[in-house]
Amino acid sequence: MPDYLFVDNPDSISQELSGHAQLGVDTEFMREKTYFAQLCLIQISTPDDIYCVDPLADFDQSAFWAQLLTDSWVVHSARQDIEVVYQTAGRMPREIFDTQIAAGLLGHPAQMGYAGLVKELFDVDMAKSHTRADWTRRPLRDEYLDYAAEDVEHLLPAAEILSEKLDQKGRLEWAKQDSALLLDKALYEISGDQAVDRLKGARNFRGAKRAAAVRLAAWREKEAIRRDRPRQWIIRDNVLLDIAYKLPRNESQLAAIEGVPPKIVSRVGNQLIDAVGASKGDENVYEPPRPPDEVQKALLKEMQSHVAECAKDLDIAAETVASKRELSSVIISGNRDTRVFNGWRRELIGEQLLQLL
Repeated sequence: MPDYLFVDNPDSISQELSGHAQLGVDTEFMREKTYFAQLCLIQISTPDDIYCVDPLADFDQSAFWAQLLTDSWVVHSARQDIEVVYQTAGRMPREIFDTQIAAGLLGHPAQMGYAGLVKELFDVDMAKSHTRADWTRRPLRDEYLDYAAEDVEHLLPAAEILSEKLDQKGRLEWAKQDSALLLDKALYEISGDQAVDRLKGARNFRGAKRAAAVRLAAWREKEAIRRDRPRQWIIRDNVLLDIAYKLPRNESQLAAIEGVPPKIVSRVGNQLIDAVGASKGDENVYEPPRPPDEVQKALLKEMQSHVAECAKDLDIAAETVASKRELSSVIISGNRDTRVFNGWRRELIGEQLLQLL
């Protein structure tokens, strides 16, 4: 197991973090009982040291965050780490280099795990025995900290190896561009207006039922944020859909819907009825998405063929160039603000796809 220092006063190491070209960073967090992920541990590696920093400790952390967020980070599959840091600190790191993205641009699987990458580069088998640990408990057990420290032990050496290989292929800038996409705040902003997109089944509702689903989903999102509880703890998806479908006009009708707990009716029944009632007048705003027609299916197949050919030439996975989901969005919604039409992909494949469109 790697040597590391457990730090319960984060500000005490702010100076030790300065002056490095890059820091390896990983996080441990919990979100099973909360709406927002709770940051429980930050693992940081420098060329010489590893720190396991306790963000739950009752110490001032302003100097620590100020320093950490001005540094350049090496991370692996960074999206969730960036999300929890952004929610906790209100800011993002200045720059990141994602080793999963870098590996994908060298021909490894697009979603390659960190343990697989470490095995590939260093022939080291990592223990993954504490993936379901309760990271909120204090004191943290030694075996938990050993496991956490190992998650950053190889980050900086891996980034060095991957960067050298990418540079030889002329793809280092590609990895930097794709890593930077994860620092787009829009990925992590929470909007009640988009809450209905997470409500499976609501996409096929029409008229008043769809309008009610939109308002009910937005209500649940705000309530989950206010109480910092998972959405399903506020009210389950299937129950919310039943309310939108049956459009109750009063609390008696609401209580008669199967699955609606009495405590929901007594506590927030009036709010749910108001959300349903306020939906009147919005009935004609929404049309359910139509399945792709034969012309669109043929176009998607042709675009996928071009992407596959490009990926084969680069010896990387087609998903790394452009996923089927991205291409479908381009065809069905007309969305042009996607990575395949920007950055390094535009010249390689984006212009060809635009001509097809």
